Amino acid sequence: GHAAAVRGLTLGAATHEPAGDDRVAMATMHRMCLDAFEFLDEERDAFRPFEALADLTDDQLTVPVEAAHGWTGRQLMGHLLSGHEVALAVATELAVNETSPAKERADADWDARGGEVVNAEIDATWATLSMDELRDRFATLPGELRGYLTVVPESRWLQHGDHQRFFRSETTAHYEDHLDDLAAILAAAGR
Repeated sequence: GHAAAVRGLTLGAATHEPAGDDRVAMATMHRMCLDAFEFLDEERDAFRPFEALADLTDDQLTVPVEAAHGWTGRQLMGHLLSGHEVALAVATELAVNETSPAKERADADWDARGGEVVNAEIDATWATLSMDELRDRFATLPGELRGYLTVVPESRWLQHGDHQRFFRSETTAHYEDHLDDLAAILAAAGR
């Protein structure tokens, strides 16, 4: 990781500053860290509005809202968590490998069966959880994903075009796609 790379830098004897090409390496490492932190900050900020769903009562979370495609708050929570769950599986694999079989399976499943079928299956799966289990997962899974992303080498997600697109599609872009649903569900609950 970064620590090993930093330990390998040559320091100038008199200044304790990186010498020559090592300054470029340090600047690059600094930029990668900022990119990771920027992504994680952006993701955290983008998810924050959805945390209002946790403040709704169980009854409010089970009311279908026509303006949100007939979804309930519970369904929206599960839908977002499904993206976190697959992203966590991918991040876990990318932390130790260059590739992710979980991502390959998810992409192939989406391509073969289509979004409507996959999303209906996701909805059914998350509906089997008790409300307490759903609330617990909603409170912990996003942070768990963020934590795993901090140990995935940037070369495997931020600097890898396909993987970066994948993580954005399961997080920030996914949230953006559902902001109107969130607003409708919160409005229906009087929030």
